[in-house]
Amino acid sequence: MKQIKKKPSRRDFLKTTGAAFGVPFIITSAALGNAERPAASDRIVMGGIGIGNMGRGDQGAFLGRRDVQYVALSDVREDVRNKSKANVDGRYRNADCQTYTDFRELLARPDLDAVHIATPDHWHAIMVIEACRNGKDVYCQKPETLTLREGPLMIAAARRYGRVVSGGSQRVLGDYRKYVDPAWAGEFGTIKSINVNVGPLPQLCNLPQEDMGEKIDWDLWLGPAPWAPYNSKRCSGSFSINGSSWRSFSDYSGGGMTDWGAHHFGGATFICDVRDLQPEEVTYFDDKDGKYLAYRYPNGLTIYHNRPHTGNLQIEGTPGEKLPAKPVPVYKGDGEIYGDFIHCVKTRETPFRDIESAVNTAVLAHLGNIAYQLKRSLKWDAARQEFIGDAEANRLTDRARREPWQL
Repeated sequence: MKQIKKKPSRRDFLKTTGAAFGVPFIITSAALGNAERPAASDRIVMGGIGIGNMGRGDQGAFLGRRDVQYVALSDVREDVRNKSKANVDGRYRNADCQTYTDFRELLARPDLDAVHIATPDHWHAIMVIEACRNGKDVYCQKPETLTLREGPLMIAAARRYGRVVSGGSQRVLGDYRKYVDPAWAGEFGTIKSINVNVGPLPQLCNLPQEDMGEKIDWDLWLGPAPWAPYNSKRCSGSFSINGSSWRSFSDYSGGGMTDWGAHHFGGATFICDVRDLQPEEVTYFDDKDGKYLAYRYPNGLTIYHNRPHTGNLQIEGTPGEKLPAKPVPVYKGDGEIYGDFIHCVKTRETPFRDIESAVNTAVLAHLGNIAYQLKRSLKWDAARQEFIGDAEANRLTDRARREPWQL
C-alpha cells in the first residue's frame, strides 16, 4: 500500500513542539481516579475529526463515558471548533481541550489512543489510513468508503498496524434486530432473497459560487475532491439527500445509495449472515416496473435493490423448513455501538462492525451505483477486487484525487 502524500511541515512542527502534549509533573486526584471516574491509566484518550451534525452526536456519546478522556478535536470550521471545545471543556470544567484545523496535527499527538471520524465521505479513507499509521484506533462514521478501491486499503491499514477500526452504523443491529433474531433462529429456513429499498442515486453538483458567510478552510474541506467554488449547500452537513447537502453529490458521497444503504444493506447482510462475503454478480433490470438490481452471492442468496412491489427488508425464505439456531453477534461492553468500540480498544477484540464487514456493506452500494451508471449487469471478482473482463467498469472502481491527497 502506498503511503499518503502529505505536507511535511506539519509533522516537523509537531515534533519540535511535542513537549506541549506532555503529562503534568504533578499527579492530580483526577489522574488517580475516584468513585465516579476510573484512574487515568484506565481511560481511553480520544479526539474527534469532523464535529458537525453526526460528529457532534458521536462526540457526545464518547464524552459522556466515564472511561474516556476527550482531549482534542479537529474541524475546518472555526465556529464548530469553538463550540465543540466549549462543550468538552464544560464537561470537564477546565480549558484543556485542544483544537485543530488540520486533522494531521491531531493525529500526530502521541497521547491519543483513538479517534472518531465523521467528515464527509470523500475524506474517510485518507483519514482512517493516516490514523492507523499514527497508531490510533478508529471509529469511522458510515459509509466508510467513497470508492471500491478504498475499502481494501483501509482493511490493509487496520491489519498492518494492528488497529481496531469500527464502522459507525448503529441501525444494523439497533433497528433490524426484529428480523435478525428469527433469521438466525432458523425460522425462515434457507433465505433465498431479501430486498432493500434505498435511494436516490448521487447527482452532479453545479451549484454557483456564494460569498463565504463562515470562517472555513475551504481548500481543506475539499481536500481530495475536485476544486469547486464555495456554496453553503455543497458543504452542508444536513442529513438531507435531496440536493441540499454534500450527501447528495457524487464528488463527496454516493447519494442515498451509500448514505442510507450503509444501514439497509448492512441490515440485509446481517440478517442473511453474509457480512463476510461480497456478491459475485449484479444483474441490472429495466422493464415496465422500473429499474432495479439483483445481487447474487456465492452461496445462492439474492439481495434485491428496489425490487418492484417488494417492501424494504422483505425476506423470501423456505416455507416449512426450520434450520438450527445460531448465536446472534451483539455489541461487547456497555453503551451500544460506542461502548462496543471502547471495549474493543481496551481488549483488542474485533468490534461488532469491524472495518471489513463495513466495507463489504459499502461494496453493495458502490456496485449498484456503477451498474445504474452504466445501465447494465456486472460480474465482480471479490478476490481480485475487480470487474471481470470489463475495462469500462474497472475505471469506475476509483477516482482521481487532488494533490497532495493520494492513496
